[in-house]
Amino acid sequence: MAEQEWPTKGPASYFPSIEKTYGKSIDHWMGVISALGDVRHMEKVAALKSEHGLGHGHANALVAWHKEHHAS
Repeated sequence: MAEQEWPTKGPASYFPSIEKTYGKSIDHWMGVISALGDVRHMEKVAALKSEHGLGHGHANALVAWHKEHHAS
């Protein structure tokens, strides 16, 4: 499977590093964030950090992207 091309600016610029560092796809992380339900941005960031070991910048980028692209 070919590697996904992500924008070079904004939260998605972190995606190649996130996939490489944690060994999971961005789709996986979007599912994790969706499963957290209706909680505040920083609560989601905190959950990714404490429960999944992500760094703050990576967690924040994922949550920001999710908020922008998966809004109800």
